Amino acid sequence: KTEQNLKAKTREGRSPPRGMAPPPDSKSDKSPEELLCAAAEAGNDDAIAELISSGADPTYFDASGMTPLMHAATGGHAAAARLLLDAGAPWNALSPEGLSAGDLTSDPATYDLLLDHALRSELILGTVARRQAAPANSSDGVPAETYLDSRVSFSEDRVMDAESKAVMMEWERPLMEAHARAVCAAGGGKVLNVGFGMGLVDQAIQRYEPEEHTIIEAHPEVYARMLKLGWGEKKNVRILFGRWQDVIPQLGSYDGIFFDTYGEYYEDMREFHEHLPKLLNPGGVYSYFNGLCGDNAFFHVVYCQLVAMELTSLGYSTQFVPLPVRDCLKAEVWEGVKQKYWQLDTYHLPVCQAESESE
Repeated sequence: KTEQNLKAKTREGRSPPRGMAPPPDSKSDKSPEELLCAAAEAGNDDAIAELISSGADPTYFDASGMTPLMHAATGGHAAAARLLLDAGAPWNALSPEGLSAGDLTSDPATYDLLLDHALRSELILGTVARRQAAPANSSDGVPAETYLDSRVSFSEDRVMDAESKAVMMEWERPLMEAHARAVCAAGGGKVLNVGFGMGLVDQAIQRYEPEEHTIIEAHPEVYARMLKLGWGEKKNVRILFGRWQDVIPQLGSYDGIFFDTYGEYYEDMREFHEHLPKLLNPGGVYSYFNGLCGDNAFFHVVYCQLVAMELTSLGYSTQFVPLPVRDCLKAEVWEGVKQKYWQLDTYHLPVCQAESESE
């Protein structure tokens, strides 16, 4: 799936960093960082400001695996959270349970503060940080070149890569049918799908009988299987073998576009979006598999809004249609899969159109 490498950054901070923090206060057996956590939990803004000014480290993890920002967020102390963020507290640090400060707060003001800070941080620093972190943590993303050179295996309910990570799974079928309905909304026009996988979305697209159905697939074994299944013989289907980056010159313009690649990073999808003005016809609909941070609710919201903001800058409006998926994800679904790439109860299906046509 289109994957970002956000967690690669957060995991680097799991060990409590001490930095150049001053020695514990002589009047207390607690370190400045422990006092900072206590002040954050209580929402004591003056104490927080004084401790930070004295050198207490806002990136500290206490014995329970919580940062000062997590304590402030849990208590719904927005002003305290702002002080900590301004001092460099990481918004994307994770507790041992895999929760961030945004996941822990139930206070709307604190949540909005964290979300705004996260978006600004990712817009300004995210590109560099994701690119630098990606090679260091292969569990959070498979470089496209590595995936394309690896073997894949096929079964009735999944396609797996060589590391037992799922490329596509049968539980996604209802989502793919919804994506197909969205991108075929204009009726019998021209449709483009980037990434075949199990062919779930392409099977659904075919039911709308598009005038032209173009499929881009880069993995040689998936491509061979497509041909074996007869996709190359369908009259309205055009298959382009290769990476989308390499076959872009062969593309025309389309009434519906769906993007769902595996082994690429968020930046690759962002690069694809820059081609939308030439690829998407007026009145057309664009959608993508929204698997960004599918195992963390707050990170997922951050990336939904981040993509929407970046598409807005290109002249497109994005709506997210909520689809419940909890009943699709029984425990046995993930048997034999190394990594659960989706753990949320709701899937937010993106529907993107030119801003003047968003209705």
